[in-house]
Amino acid sequence: MNDTWNQVLGALPTIFVAITILAQFLAVTIKRDPRVTHAVTVVGLNLSLLSLIGLVAFAPIAVGPLFEVDPYALFFWAVVLIAGLAGSTFARPYLAGFEDRRDEFYILLVTSVLGAMALIASRHFAGLFIGLELLSIPLYGMIAYTFRTRAALEAAFKYLILSGAASAFLLFGMALLYAASGQLTYHSLSVAAAAGLGTSSDAWLLMGVGMMLVALMFKLSLVPFHIWTPDVYEGAPAPVGAFLATVSKTAVFAVLLRFFVVSPVTDNTWLIFLIGVIAVVSMLVGNLLALRQDNVKRILGYSSIAHIGYLMTAIVAGAPLSIEAVAIYLATYVGTSLGAFGVVALVSSPFSGKDAAHIDHFRGLYYKRPVLAVSMALMMLSLAGIPLTMGFIGKFFILSVAMASGLWWLAGAIIIGSGIALFYYLRVMAVLFMDRPASARELVADAPGLRYGQFIIWLLAALTVLIGIYPSPLIWLASAAGIVIPA
Repeated sequence: MNDTWNQVLGALPTIFVAITILAQFLAVTIKRDPRVTHAVTVVGLNLSLLSLIGLVAFAPIAVGPLFEVDPYALFFWAVVLIAGLAGSTFARPYLAGFEDRRDEFYILLVTSVLGAMALIASRHFAGLFIGLELLSIPLYGMIAYTFRTRAALEAAFKYLILSGAASAFLLFGMALLYAASGQLTYHSLSVAAAAGLGTSSDAWLLMGVGMMLVALMFKLSLVPFHIWTPDVYEGAPAPVGAFLATVSKTAVFAVLLRFFVVSPVTDNTWLIFLIGVIAVVSMLVGNLLALRQDNVKRILGYSSIAHIGYLMTAIVAGAPLSIEAVAIYLATYVGTSLGAFGVVALVSSPFSGKDAAHIDHFRGLYYKRPVLAVSMALMMLSLAGIPLTMGFIGKFFILSVAMASGLWWLAGAIIIGSGIALFYYLRVMAVLFMDRPASARELVADAPGLRYGQFIIWLLAALTVLIGIYPSPLIWLASAAGIVIPA
């Protein structure tokens, strides 16, 4: 197979997603029908997901100078596509009572998925910036999609302003790195550094890496760049919250880990120590602030800050098992977060106005929707890292990496943070099984697409237990997700 066809093969999953966007536009042009647009979305993302299977035997494939389709990219592409499918499924019943047009939501979602895929596979700063912007810009519209609520507009405005500032930091950091090394690929940057740059250039390199980290840490909502997270999670529609917590976080962390693995220029003792401090503070601040929340979406927002803090342990450790641990943790976290936000979306969809996200809205849910309540309880247990759930498997691997690297202070912070988190996760669980008050708003028995959303929730709940009991398939897939470092 010649190089051109090889590159086309490597880009096939992203080509399917791009064709899906064009098909959505065509469907809207012919006749506006959200059922058709949603069907096109599901078919296109499934085709992209299936095409990953055929690429396993051919990876790694360099798709031009910007992207590298290796087993690492394939694994996280699968995670992102599954999360995108779940998000679109939750959106259909959620938007069923929406008075305005709904087709554009699916176009924005698939466009953002395409950006996430480009970001994950990027090996060049240009690819990183294109992917990050393609991921982020559709999110502004998705967050503000229910524009008749003040909270959604406020959340989108906050995310837009702060995301723009983060992009400025990212570009400035890239400019400094290029000025110091004359290179824009991750690997070439380390080669230039190893060739003997002077002290002055080394300082510019470190400053450039630092500014890039500021931008990526904003996207990951790590402390002290976390202020936007609870407000955006609360104001955004519940399916968008699920998308933010899964697709966005997965793509950004995947590219951050690739950058640290491929480019040893990041191997600076003070930089690594600073990242470790940020990880510890994120674990503690995220969990402590979540204790005071009465809104489930804000609880999940603060919880996500702590979980990314746990993940940063793998960056600090830099151990051979770090890639496998990150792959397992992100897969389990994505599955659990989708389940939790999915329940919020399905409970909210029959209501008008704000989402049913206050903790009192879930009081006695077991007596109206027992399967959703039990599923939500399982998700809370998994997020807490309780044994026999897949969340425990992810946390076990992160702790193993920390202890194998002798990072006992980080391991201790993970344990303390997990102990604090038990209080608010168990609080949400307890509310689900309390007596339902007479004044509680009644749930609508059915809505378009509600059954498909419930099926996704049941499937995620079953996987939460199955992977918690028998994690071998996930561990095998994660162990194969290696990053290819150019020669």
